Amino acid sequence: MDRASEVLFGLIMVLTFTLSIGVTETGQDDVRAVLFGALGCNLAWGIIDAVMYVMGVRGERSLGAFAIDAIRSEQDPVAARALIADHLPPAILPALQDADLERIRVHLALPSESIPRPGRLREDALAAVGVFLLVFLCVFPVVLPFVFFEDVALAIRTSNVIAVLLLFFTGFTFGLSIGKPWRTGTLMVAIGVAMVAVAMALGG
Repeated sequence: MDRASEVLFGLIMVLTFTLSIGVTETGQDDVRAVLFGALGCNLAWGIIDAVMYVMGVRGERSLGAFAIDAIRSEQDPVAARALIADHLPPAILPALQDADLERIRVHLALPSESIPRPGRLREDALAAVGVFLLVFLCVFPVVLPFVFFEDVALAIRTSNVIAVLLLFFTGFTFGLSIGKPWRTGTLMVAIGVAMVAVAMALGG
């Protein structure tokens, strides 16, 4: 879902640039300026998104470590089980009895149990690079028609087709994991088009 979202954001960003070409009378210099603007915008957004990703995952890891610390330091078993229940998914909790929660409490209280800490900086940095590349690289297939075609109208139509195909492929790939690839692919196209329309209507 995260990968699909990154591609969706990147495509929305570049589409707000390429579609603006179609609503104005533009020459080659104007097209070139718009394309450089799209590349620069996605470059900046990719960097920002990568930094936010690292902050997010390390923050979640810190919260997890804090929760385990709180459960371990709680002297009252009943209160400790309540803390455990508060951190479990609502769909799972009804299937657990007090004895199950107690087993979890005892397990977490073991001296040998390692508590996850906000480490793994190298892995987080590599994942952040992946986030950046997803956002930035998805711009190139959409802008390539403006490089190869001198006819701006043809370039716009080709670019739009590529963008729609990328949106569908992104949704289709994500949909494979939930068993609804065609429906998810179509939904991704609809969401992408709607969000681009909103961004352009609001001056984005």
